[in-house]
Amino acid sequence: MVIRATEDGLTDAVLRPVRGHHAFESCVGRLATAIRLGVYANGDVLPPERELAARMEVSRATLREAIAALRTAGLVRTTRGRGGGTVIDYDPTHPETVADLGDRRERLLDSLVFRRVVEGGASHVAAGRTLDAAQRALLQEAHERVADAADRGAHRQADSQFHLAIAAVTESPLIIDAVTVAQADLHDMLTAIPVLDVNIEHSDGQHAAITEAILGGRPTKARHVMESHCDDTEALLRGLLG
Repeated sequence: MVIRATEDGLTDAVLRPVRGHHAFESCVGRLATAIRLGVYANGDVLPPERELAARMEVSRATLREAIAALRTAGLVRTTRGRGGGTVIDYDPTHPETVADLGDRRERLLDSLVFRRVVEGGASHVAAGRTLDAAQRALLQEAHERVADAADRGAHRQADSQFHLAIAAVTESPLIIDAVTVAQADLHDMLTAIPVLDVNIEHSDGQHAAITEAILGGRPTKARHVMESHCDDTEALLRGLLG
């Protein structure tokens, strides 16, 4: 096993400092991209945690969570003892380590851009309306279901229902249709990657903030948090799906 120090600028280009409140998703996405692009090749050992954390400007705890996610995704393995470390376990000549999305991959990844526009806009519209008691209850109950989901499968479905509830309170058939399409595509992609508990925790916090902003009549805040929520999910998916 070789610890390879790249000096051709690829490392600096791919492993840029992470910005934003939730660094975990960006950290996973950038490390996964570095592996898939060959910045770190199969069999290489990742640089020490201290070095990687400093390069991406994240805490070592966040970096460890990101590396654990890469292990779950089958992109790295950890060896113990002298000469051990986090070893790249990705061979680009073999089938993907995630479910193969085939010819749909590019369209599905493009739908992440579509989703950010549509769902950010839906949240802005929902927060700008005067919601009646039934609509407020619908949104609050949808948030509670996703927060209280008993298992990962239930969480995935409740998550989709939460986003559809936001669309529903806009009372715009076109917005509802658009969010439904975005959520269907998102579901296909999320089922192709491992479920990451840290990401679920971050998502639940963002759901709470989105709900509070909509019920509080704060359109700009609602859009901003929803866009950040979409950005985090996109970072994971682009990193792990390639």
